[in-house]
Amino acid sequence: MPKIKKLLVANRGEISLRIMRTAKEMGIKTVAVFSEADRLSPHVKFADEAVCLGPPASSESYLLGEKIIEVCKKLNVDAIHPGYGFLSENAAFAKKVSDAGLIFVGPSPESIEVMGSKLAAKQAVGKYNIPLVPGTEEAISDIPAAKKIASEIGYPILIKASAGGGGKGMRIVENESEFEEQMNRAISEAVSAFGDGAVFIEKYITSPRHIEIQVLGDQLGNVVYLFERECSIQRRHQKVIEEAPSSVVSPEMRKAMGEAAVGVAKACDYYGAGTVEFIVDEGLNFYFLEMNTRLQVEHPVTEMITGKDLVKEQILIAEGNPLSFTQDDLSINGHSIEVRVYAEDPRNNFLPDIGTLETYIRPQGPGIRVDDGFEEGMKIPIYYDPMIAKLVSHAETREAAIYRMIRAIEDYQITGIQTTLGFCKFALQHEAFVSGNFDTKFVDRYFKPEVLDPVFDQEEKEVLAALAVNFFEKLTSKKSQKAESKSEGKSSAWMKRLN
Repeated sequence: MPKIKKLLVANRGEISLRIMRTAKEMGIKTVAVFSEADRLSPHVKFADEAVCLGPPASSESYLLGEKIIEVCKKLNVDAIHPGYGFLSENAAFAKKVSDAGLIFVGPSPESIEVMGSKLAAKQAVGKYNIPLVPGTEEAISDIPAAKKIASEIGYPILIKASAGGGGKGMRIVENESEFEEQMNRAISEAVSAFGDGAVFIEKYITSPRHIEIQVLGDQLGNVVYLFERECSIQRRHQKVIEEAPSSVVSPEMRKAMGEAAVGVAKACDYYGAGTVEFIVDEGLNFYFLEMNTRLQVEHPVTEMITGKDLVKEQILIAEGNPLSFTQDDLSINGHSIEVRVYAEDPRNNFLPDIGTLETYIRPQGPGIRVDDGFEEGMKIPIYYDPMIAKLVSHAETREAAIYRMIRAIEDYQITGIQTTLGFCKFALQHEAFVSGNFDTKFVDRYFKPEVLDPVFDQEEKEVLAALAVNFFEKLTSKKSQKAESKSEGKSSAWMKRLN
């Protein structure tokens, strides 16, 4: 059984640091790779060794799979952990790593390939009796035939890129008159974003919740689920707030979703850490959406409620070890919430904001965790995802976890750029979130930029009014004094002329 002694993390920022910390605790040496834009990043300083891959653009640095493998050979590295994003779900890269005699800390290339195609994934899980959203089982490009299928499913429908993600190549069609235009757009976006124009059709669930199940599998065929994460607070089809467990999932539903997720994993002989995503309708019926064959951004909330280090488990599985626990060993401890701290301006449609972290002070205290990759004085690069940090709270109850998170948000001091912290505080305090009665339309329904404007109670208003009056009185007095002084000066000059 191979033992990993040196691990290269083929990523950057907070996830690189997260992985390296666990590796260090396991006695494993670490190697960081970085672009010229990340030369001074904390993950570079933390690693035992670090190698510059090239210029800032991902295509010239973090996506250079063959160069990363060359670095491994040069530095006698045993294994590569891809983190998330970049090369993490690239089946060709995973195969090259394996062919080079290195360990890929993740699933097999075959699993990545099957689950990387939404259509192939749907076909693979079909024999496991897993609920699927009504729709086509194959890619479709014949518009008249597609129109007929859409009519049979019933509008609204969703046109989706098979190779898609992040909302790209995805179009909602409300009625038949707009079908052709939206299908052409979806195909065009899919080709542009993924180099693959294959699209399929699904019934559009109008008010869905996004709930996912964390799974772990070893190379011996054992698979467990580590419960669910609620990920319905999103903007642009991307998550901003996650929590575990979900406030609407009953023990019976949790078991059914968990067993379905295990079935998905077994459908592609999955090993390592993975996430099975479901959409849940208003009647709490759940449908398989896709599987992410990597560590998720939001994995900390699962770690907080289970006490399991998912990165450690990934490494142990990659070494060939059997799972160290069974399903019966797992239980939910309390409640955890994660907010993603993005360098974005919620007042300006959540557009990325660049600049320097002039002030950067992390919150502290019981039940608070910050996973980040920045320090005060650093610039936010324009080349990568604008996430600064993941702020996580954990408490005995959901209510306590919400209050703890709000306190942490208020303690988080960031100046120099706009962030999503204000939006996250607004969302956590909103009645819909507090009650658990929300879905992926939360931002559309409830958020307006003006809700971030400061709100003052009557006493504060009176104090501000008094300060304003005092300020203007002083200003008026100074102006009056200047006017008198000028008048006296003119009078004195006039008298001098007369004399």
